[in-house]
Amino acid sequence: MNEKEIITRSLETTGSILQGHFLLTSGRHSGFYVQCAKLFVNPADSERLCGLLCRQLQGINAEYVVSPALGGVIMGYEMARCMGIKNFFAERINGAMELRRGFELPQGARVIVAEDVVTTGGSVREVIELVRTLGGVPKAVAAIVDRSSGSVDFGVPFYSLLQMDIASYKTEECPICKAGNIPIHKQGSRR
Repeated sequence: MNEKEIITRSLETTGSILQGHFLLTSGRHSGFYVQCAKLFVNPADSERLCGLLCRQLQGINAEYVVSPALGGVIMGYEMARCMGIKNFFAERINGAMELRRGFELPQGARVIVAEDVVTTGGSVREVIELVRTLGGVPKAVAAIVDRSSGSVDFGVPFYSLLQMDIASYKTEECPICKAGNIPIHKQGSRR
């Protein structure tokens, strides 16, 4: 199997693709939600999937993986373990991403930002900005699933295992809301 087949099969067998009416972390609405947390239930699967992504990043000379909590925490850890580098995660405090828990990023530290699913890239951009503010140098972004189908630009190379073209809508344009028959659910970490 190729990488796309492996990740697609993993998403399907773990029940990670949900159908309904969802409020995404970005604030947009969608009829589909990718729950990557289910991919990380089995450590062997986590190792295999993140290992595939790490192979794509072999040419990136990084010292740290930094991921947004909560979705990227397990993925970031597994990628850092695979690459033999350090792992931090950023937490949203009063609406802004911060490094806490004694994490300190040295000046000039080379960083890969890891996130499980990218839709608009908002959380990743916040972590990139945090890394820069702390004097680090973002070298790449890595994701298991890119819901933007390659349209998000972070200003650094962006690697993903799977690109999916899953429609999402502004609230006022959401056809599911207009149909009015399916309640909306918020699955992510920002409830």
